[in-house]
Amino acid sequence: GASAAGGLPLRRQQRRRVARRRRCGGVVAVASRGGEAKEQRAFGAWESPITAKFITTSGVGLGSPKCASDGTLSWLEGRPQEAGRQVVCRRAAPGEKGASARGGVDMSPAGTNVRTRVHEYGGAAHLLGPNGDGVIYSDFKDQRLYWAKKDGSVVALTPPEAYEKDTLYRFADAVLDVARNRLICIREDHTNPKPSEVVNAICAVALDGSGKAEVLVSGKDFFAAPRLSPDGKKLAYICWSHPNMPWDSTQLFVADVDAKTGKVPKAGKALSEGKGVSVLQPAWSPNGELHFVADNSGWWNLYKQGADGKIVNLYAKDAEFSGAAPGWGLGGQNFCFLPDGRIATCYEDRASGSMKLVLLRNGPASSGSGVFSFLGFGRKDAEVEIVEFGQECLPRSLGSLCPSPDGSTLYFAGSDPDQPGGLYAWTLPTAKAGAPARAEMIVCSMSEDMMIDPAFVSSPTLLQFPTSGGEKAYGYYYAPANPNFQAPAGDLPPLLVKAHGGPTACARTSLSPGIQFWTSRGFAVLDVDYRGSTGYGREYRERLKGNWGIVDIEDVCAGAQYLVKEALANPLQLAIDGGSAGGFTTLGALTFKDVFTAGCSLYGVADLSALAGDTHKFESRYLDGLVGRYPEDKNIYEERAPIQHVEKMSCPILLLQGSEDKIVPPNQAEMMYAAVKARGLPCALKIYEGEQHGFRKSENIEDALNSELAFFARVFGFQASFGSGEQPNLHIANMDEQERDETESAPSVPSAVEEKRKGETESAPSAASSPSAAQSKSSLRGLLLGT
Repeated sequence: GASAAGGLPLRRQQRRRVARRRRCGGVVAVASRGGEAKEQRAFGAWESPITAKFITTSGVGLGSPKCASDGTLSWLEGRPQEAGRQVVCRRAAPGEKGASARGGVDMSPAGTNVRTRVHEYGGAAHLLGPNGDGVIYSDFKDQRLYWAKKDGSVVALTPPEAYEKDTLYRFADAVLDVARNRLICIREDHTNPKPSEVVNAICAVALDGSGKAEVLVSGKDFFAAPRLSPDGKKLAYICWSHPNMPWDSTQLFVADVDAKTGKVPKAGKALSEGKGVSVLQPAWSPNGELHFVADNSGWWNLYKQGADGKIVNLYAKDAEFSGAAPGWGLGGQNFCFLPDGRIATCYEDRASGSMKLVLLRNGPASSGSGVFSFLGFGRKDAEVEIVEFGQECLPRSLGSLCPSPDGSTLYFAGSDPDQPGGLYAWTLPTAKAGAPARAEMIVCSMSEDMMIDPAFVSSPTLLQFPTSGGEKAYGYYYAPANPNFQAPAGDLPPLLVKAHGGPTACARTSLSPGIQFWTSRGFAVLDVDYRGSTGYGREYRERLKGNWGIVDIEDVCAGAQYLVKEALANPLQLAIDGGSAGGFTTLGALTFKDVFTAGCSLYGVADLSALAGDTHKFESRYLDGLVGRYPEDKNIYEERAPIQHVEKMSCPILLLQGSEDKIVPPNQAEMMYAAVKARGLPCALKIYEGEQHGFRKSENIEDALNSELAFFARVFGFQASFGSGEQPNLHIANMDEQERDETESAPSVPSAVEEKRKGETESAPSAASSPSAAQSKSSLRGLLLGT
């Protein structure tokens, strides 16, 4: 059966969160009506102050904290109101002019978008200059490298004199080689833009502005994380080749760097065999010991190679020490070294869905071999002192760990389900300090006058529910929450099931205004970690091998059916949405299953064969493992492609797409729309000009969210609540025409849906008749809805 994790009853959890929110300070702008009685209104039709415009104007994205040698903190800031522009900021000095409301000052030049397109998903687009002198970054517009110095000057490190054509090369994931006045990074060569001809390599780029660049390592399809040892003599790096993805199988190499020329004459020694083991995130400790995460035990644990060459697991545990979805973006590292010799890392506790921060003090390696394989290796644990910390002093989610130079403070990106994310400072505990201090948010992603009243926030509960094959799947359940409204007695809320992208990724539990947008209007939300998701070990992750389009669809359907069975969702109002790979799961669930009554696909995959032949290099062989080899297994591709079976779809669908998407080209959405429209089903398509894989412009983010709400409201038959002036312009083909005709013979869509589901509703439990509804607060429904 299913279980709810978390420990505390929901009401007590909320009281603690509200108290914590008050301790953090700030003005609550989005507030409830106070002590007024709740107005009765149907689920889905509740008015909410969490509008689409509020979501794009209330805050920014924060990440990539870095600390300069003088202790100055910097970070990367994503600004929806500036078309999603990424800006490097530093923490302002007290009283400094020009500081933002978040206490930051821009380091990257005005108008610059700090973003790289290596692997299309990018990551690690900037680093601090030598001795903290400004910032070195990739400019999204031309993909060239620049160095913005403290004195205000900007040096083009890869100028037009070096190569004429913009975007010819892309750069990312760089480290400084100060002694040789250069940086070492990943370079992606698009001289021939055909995905199979794009060349990835590790490259050195001079810091003098000459544009001099030299390939150091090549010969593999992909490279990541080039890391120079403290003495500059060795270069560690990760590489892999098709058809593997970085979470499938990679190799860790350590190569010698020629002291005179700076060249890497040989590929170096492989520390992993590259056979069914994913090795990621190499980093050198200050004393020259190589550390990395690897999943040869079935879980991404933290390892080190000692001075004697032996490899040991520093904390053997059935947990992922890799971060939420490693491998997608470059530059991720889920551990850091403290000046006193300790290592800080973190993992997610699967029982509660909350993060634990671990401080490790490790001794010398005691045994082990110099190379490991999927079958493991003989070893004894090193002498490691392990101390864990949780929510007694830390937020529920955290990552991107970064210590201050003096070792007194650990900075990190963190968040809680009921308050906005931000950058935190935590005074590192010592043996003499006693109980650890609570981490303090020092940079908030939301402005203080735009905070959300906790009464409007629905906190997630981790569910485990049965699915096909007698197995279990997971998801985070969010109940409807609005202090100003309540539904009529006996009503059940519409359910929105969310399928995350990837598909080798996972759901997040940090405060998501995009989820609260729905729950504050009376929707229940289930964010599913279907089989194949990260965070549950390699065995669970590999459930998707050869099964994409099968087990993910079975799991989102099983989650919805479970909530219907528990009287937590209206069986006539079951919606699903997802982006990218989640869009494929959405389209598949609507096509091959008879569970959902409406859906929304955001830049989702409709044609697997088209994706196999028309996508970028990084994912061009991803489907080999998820589906099968193409064209050898073309029949499987066609069997699972929703576009090939549109005759099986029997409910309304909304398609949202970017015009410049290189990962899932817009022609897939156009083909799906044309086919569904020809079938006579209610459908709508919106293509946003200038958008790529995921929407970054505030006006498009707002319109997409409002269009999805308007679509579900029309289909489910309730009056939606929008922000002032936010009613979207949405044409629903085969529905607008039907309503204009006003023919008595043609049923409205809601009536058609009800007729389609009639047989199921006769057997589905209602709020009044279900045994679950009559159970005490200790029941799942009582726990989740607080009834």
